[in-house]
Amino acid sequence: MVKPQDRRWAACALVGYSLLLIYWMLFGFGREPHDTYRYNLKPLFTIRQFLRAGDFMSARWLVNMIGNIGVFIPFGLLLPVVLGGSLRRLFSIFLLGIVILEILQLVLKRGSFDVDDMILNAAGFMLGFGIYKLYDRILMQPNKRRT
Repeated sequence: MVKPQDRRWAACALVGYSLLLIYWMLFGFGREPHDTYRYNLKPLFTIRQFLRAGDFMSARWLVNMIGNIGVFIPFGLLLPVVLGGSLRRLFSIFLLGIVILEILQLVLKRGSFDVDDMILNAAGFMLGFGIYKLYDRILMQPNKRRT
């Protein structure tokens, strides 16, 4: 069971991190508005392009592939603490947020709407959620047996 003070700290971290991520996705890293709408609706298209290029240590590859996974791990760690509930519910809330951010990137012409980004973001969330569950199972279970 999550303590109320832990839930408050996690909520503050989640809000702060969400605001930082919104900034990164819409304005950070020198993002300027494009003249056209950029989008990819073909699942795995961008991912395949990066994998075929084979330059796994280039900055572009690391930012796109690893970055799109890594920066979303905190959501998998924090959402269960803040909201609780089933994986299905938490994942649905997470996906709704990602879709909104991707649509904002498209409409504001700051980045692109890319279904592959959503796939990688979801992988990051799932990795974070898995870490959360592992932590809960390994570290919290012995405490539950004592009470």
